[in-house]
Amino acid sequence: MTQPYKDLVAQLRTAFPAPVSDRMHDAYFVFSFLRALDQLDALKSVAPMLGVPVTLDYDAARQQQVADAPSSLEAVTADLVRHFSGMFIWGHPRAQINVVPSPTIPSIIGGLLPSIYNPNLVSEETSQQIALAEVEAIAMTGSLIGYDPATSDGVFTFGGTGTMLYGAKIGLDKALPDARRQGLREPAVVICSDQAHYACLMIVNWLGLGEEQLVRVPTTEDNQIRLDAFEQTLKRIVVSGQRVACIMATMGTTDAFGLDDLAGMVKVRDAVVREHRLDYTPHIHADAVIGWAWSVFNDYDPDRNPLGFRHRTVRALAGTARRIRHLRLADSVGVDFHKTGFAPYVSSAVLVKDGRDLERLAHRSEDTPYIFQSGTRHPGRFTLETTRAGTGPLAALANLRLFGRQGLQALLGHVVSMAEELREQLDGHASTTVLNSENFGPVTLFRVYPDGVDTFSVPEQERTDPACRAQLLAHNEYNRRIFELVQADALQGQGVVISMTDCYRKTTYGEPIVALKSYILSPFSDDQHVSAVLESIWKARAALTLWQATTGARGPAV
Repeated sequence: MTQPYKDLVAQLRTAFPAPVSDRMHDAYFVFSFLRALDQLDALKSVAPMLGVPVTLDYDAARQQQVADAPSSLEAVTADLVRHFSGMFIWGHPRAQINVVPSPTIPSIIGGLLPSIYNPNLVSEETSQQIALAEVEAIAMTGSLIGYDPATSDGVFTFGGTGTMLYGAKIGLDKALPDARRQGLREPAVVICSDQAHYACLMIVNWLGLGEEQLVRVPTTEDNQIRLDAFEQTLKRIVVSGQRVACIMATMGTTDAFGLDDLAGMVKVRDAVVREHRLDYTPHIHADAVIGWAWSVFNDYDPDRNPLGFRHRTVRALAGTARRIRHLRLADSVGVDFHKTGFAPYVSSAVLVKDGRDLERLAHRSEDTPYIFQSGTRHPGRFTLETTRAGTGPLAALANLRLFGRQGLQALLGHVVSMAEELREQLDGHASTTVLNSENFGPVTLFRVYPDGVDTFSVPEQERTDPACRAQLLAHNEYNRRIFELVQADALQGQGVVISMTDCYRKTTYGEPIVALKSYILSPFSDDQHVSAVLESIWKARAALTLWQATTGARGPAV
């Protein structure tokens, strides 16, 4: 009797790494990677993207079916590479889109190696020294932010939202200890600023608290929570008898790099607990997925300035450090290494000041009779995820080892220096204005205006005067059109790729303020790439002015 399946299995074995050293097959394995990398490299050009722009045909994608016969490794590789055409190259100095860095080579290796041998961080039984790598990365990062390594702990999770979810869940257990067994029998609120990440809405939704239980506190013009409003809000909630599941402090907003006064928030929280004799202390989670990396400047001497940053950069770094150095006061902290840690996706961790807080999430041992049979570290007892890959911890550990404090100081100082250079140039032109001038990160939010607009007074008038609503909306559309022209130019290999936010902030009368955004994170950025932003803007303005003159239109082209 013939057994065709054996021939298929023999064919498919060549597509797996050899479990025992085999020089020929190991060479084929390595060559397959090199071939894929060569094919990807062939997609590079002067444009900040791989290949050419592609129209995404989702209808055709939905028609795809699994073939009957196996394919070859080479054919599959070519198809995978094809999917990268049109992908932005985040490390390109002309790619200034969002907080997405270029991963380092060691961190890429840190993400690749676990993909080969598949360690599972549910337990040390299934991950061995990769479990140790997670503890090392957590300890090193905790030490950077000021946590005591003897008492703190943490785990890697599925992203920045995951870190916030862990913080809120721990806080909910403190506020309503019976909820994990009995469910929510009374409401509990989450407090954050009105500039906090929208993931706060997802968290109250997924935890079953309800989106109406998310309380947003107004912020100042430099995008930090108003302490007076926070105190009033917290007292009102406590007096009403509601429980506080979590207080979210935003340590680096996504759009503007705004930093809440964490030390002030902790002081207010502690005072309210004492004044009202609460039987619990509301949990404060620091959403520092962007800002955490500036912890390397906690002990940097701005007067000595040993790395030789220019004065404007030193001022910006010191402006951030004055808030980030207080991360140690938070009960938990969220960290994204795949943002300002220059690691590949996904490498996120939640750190807790008191490691015992993780036990609040733990399952009973009798609920998991089929795992945790040996060893001492079993994160699967308390993590939301059962299966967790080793890619995040190894990628993070790779960069922590690679950079050291000074290396990360140099990289962050460089990108901030480039951002400050851009702001300086934008401030020097009559047709542009920087919106987040009091936030000192690598992101610059700005608006562009047509000729004849007084940019010294108009932005503030549009922000505060309802009579300027029509003018504000027209300038919103003008900036959208500038963005479209700059983007179209960049996709042809010219200029830079920037991004746009539909609502940097709202005016005092409730209208969104549109802003253009440059997020410089490439270590390859230089002065010429800063100038390229301005050149792209002037080119777009000229094209828009010509269109208006040709058509006789008063408003921007839409």
